[in-house]
Amino acid sequence: MNHKPVLLKESIGALQVKPDLRYVDCTVGEGGHATAVLEHGGRVLGIDADPRAIETAHDNLKSYGDKAILINDNFANLEALCRRADFFPVSGVLFDLGMSSVQLGDANRGFSFQQDAPLDMRFDPGQQLTADTIVNTYQEKEIARILREYGEERKSGAIARSIVANRPLSSTLQLAAVVSKAIGRRGKIHPATRTFQALRIAVNQELERLKAALRQAINIIEAGGRLAVISFHSLEDRLVKEFFRMESQDCLCPANTPVCVCGHRATIKLITKKVIKPSPEEIAGNPRSRSARMRVAERI
Repeated sequence: MNHKPVLLKESIGALQVKPDLRYVDCTVGEGGHATAVLEHGGRVLGIDADPRAIETAHDNLKSYGDKAILINDNFANLEALCRRADFFPVSGVLFDLGMSSVQLGDANRGFSFQQDAPLDMRFDPGQQLTADTIVNTYQEKEIARILREYGEERKSGAIARSIVANRPLSSTLQLAAVVSKAIGRRGKIHPATRTFQALRIAVNQELERLKAALRQAINIIEAGGRLAVISFHSLEDRLVKEFFRMESQDCLCPANTPVCVCGHRATIKLITKKVIKPSPEEIAGNPRSRSARMRVAERI
């Protein structure tokens, strides 16, 4: 296995994995977390939008037979996939929202500016929208919005102007060079880092699909079951934190409302008040884990 699953022990502990119970790995990747669940006796439904990841996971998990079900689809369809596979209700759902080392290292995927590649960035090669489409056809104002909202890029306007002025752009190194020239070097972080993050999120509709999937996860988890989410940047973590906050409260009416009119009832209780972070030992062995943050909730 080339990709090291982050917060592995912490994830298994958070899910409270028990023999013969059902668990969903919404981002199965190469099967690292799924393997740990299976080794603890659980049954796994693994989902991934990347067909290559599913192929690798299939090879890595084949020894577990029908205890592992793998589906090439987007976790935005989580509830329908579980019902179709008769994998319902479940005792735990895990989201590991990080990019895999294999995806980052694939020269043809375009996720990284460390090597030259087409401007692709799709998890699912079957979808139409690519980074190339955004970079070369979207209006300057829309590109700036994407960089600002999904990359939290303060110089989104300058970068968008530079991208439009230098079109057409056909490769990752071309794009990285244009961004670097537009805003210059800022400390240790490569100037194109936020731009690449923003484009990837936009191409794959990551935040919208995560929001939809979290709601569906609540629907399929049985009482006492756990939901664990590992995020890697502030946008994801903020979304998860807010979802957990809202779903752990009985009433969402404004403070000055005399009587509850929303009718909302809590569906979860928070297991982690603060995020779980990788240990210094894990970070030393896997530097890419350093930005991982896990939040855990329990269905009530």
